[in-house]
Amino acid sequence: MARVSAQAIRNMLKVYFIAGSTNVTISLPSVLQQAIDGGITLFQYREKGSSAFVGIEKEQLGLELITICKNNGIPFIMNDDVELALKLDADGVHIGQEDGNVEEIRKKIGDRILGVSAHNFEEAKAALEAGADYLGVGPVFPTTSKTDTSEVCGPQFIAELRELGIEAPIVAIGGISINNASEVVAGKADGLSVISAISSAEAPAIAAKELNKAWE
Repeated sequence: MARVSAQAIRNMLKVYFIAGSTNVTISLPSVLQQAIDGGITLFQYREKGSSAFVGIEKEQLGLELITICKNNGIPFIMNDDVELALKLDADGVHIGQEDGNVEEIRKKIGDRILGVSAHNFEEAKAALEAGADYLGVGPVFPTTSKTDTSEVCGPQFIAELRELGIEAPIVAIGGISINNASEVVAGKADGLSVISAISSAEAPAIAAKELNKAWE
């Protein structure tokens, strides 16, 4: 297996849905299927929070979610948990700045996709040099979905990274909604990453369709 090309990753990042069991009020597999029906281009399983599943429950939910993704041709990214990513045969892993050494994780996962969160130019450059395929940059707007976020950087920050020579695929994250998605697209991001914009929507399929419209 060869590393996925930057252009293929850009296409995958367009509408990037992140969720775990704590982000939904109904069955996550049901929400995921609806989101896929609405046009999401990638799914990240992020099982975090005080009531999040651990151990076998986390693995069983992951297996159900990756099966849905594979049946629909949607890439499946595992948040943080490299061992579970390998066990489930995930398409890739996404890590934050505190979640491990990028070079070591690259060696463990081989040619699978590796995304790394970055909050400034130095972190972005270091992540790419260590083997990241794409960057998750944000929060571009205030968010309530994550409690461990850095200071809001605004969508224009991605354009600033481009001016500083960061050409790698970038997905924007943090507080993105149907109402502000076009601002993020204008700011030179390759993708919109959302949690609550889809997971808390009354109709996840419609929410995903509306987010896709930002790219038209």
